[in-house]
Amino acid sequence: MARSALWREIAVALEAEIGRGHFPPGGRLPTEAELSARFGVNRHTVRHALADMAARGLVHARRGAGVFVTGRAADYPLGRRVRFHQAVTAAGMTPSRKLTRIETRRSDAEEAAPLQIAPGDAVHVIEGVSMADGQPIALFRSVFPAAPLPDLPRVIEETGSITAALAACGVADYTRDSTRITAKAAKPVQALALQIREGAPVLRSVAVNVDGTGRPVEYGITWFAGDRVTLTVEGR
Repeated sequence: MARSALWREIAVALEAEIGRGHFPPGGRLPTEAELSARFGVNRHTVRHALADMAARGLVHARRGAGVFVTGRAADYPLGRRVRFHQAVTAAGMTPSRKLTRIETRRSDAEEAAPLQIAPGDAVHVIEGVSMADGQPIALFRSVFPAAPLPDLPRVIEETGSITAALAACGVADYTRDSTRITAKAAKPVQALALQIREGAPVLRSVAVNVDGTGRPVEYGITWFAGDRVTLTVEGR
């Protein structure tokens, strides 16, 4: 086999194995050393094959962690009722969330205005990572007015679900009042959490949810990995 074709053959072989499910979405490929030994080539040839696959969106590298299979994009509708678990399940994927922060503190002016409270009033802040089929697709920060929802942090810790926790605290239903979407570049900490490269495109959604009386109950900021989510704006 011509040496110039070796990296192509390796890329074709790995792509076929990904297609057959040998390496699932979000799964890590063997190391360069392992692939070099398997195919009997040097690391430069393996690196060339992986770079070609990355350029075609099949895999992505995480510094210090390895090369991972890119999952398919999740279709995420933005309508009057935005529910993470429902949206991901409807896309044929398995949803999960990891909570990284549950805190009650004083609000700042940016949070107070959309929640219609005074700056300095207490708020509950919930942060975490949303995943589909085990692959991170978004980071989120949700801010809730503490006065009408005093038990919210405890219930969220117990249930792991914001929707269930709000229902348990008396907010049986809530709807999206506004959403603003802006394209951004991933900052280092965001890139690490989303398992994407620093500077990769992310879509920042800033939203306000209200209860049945129109009272704001949540001010949320979400950073979606740009190549893992397709945001669909639904009509009211």
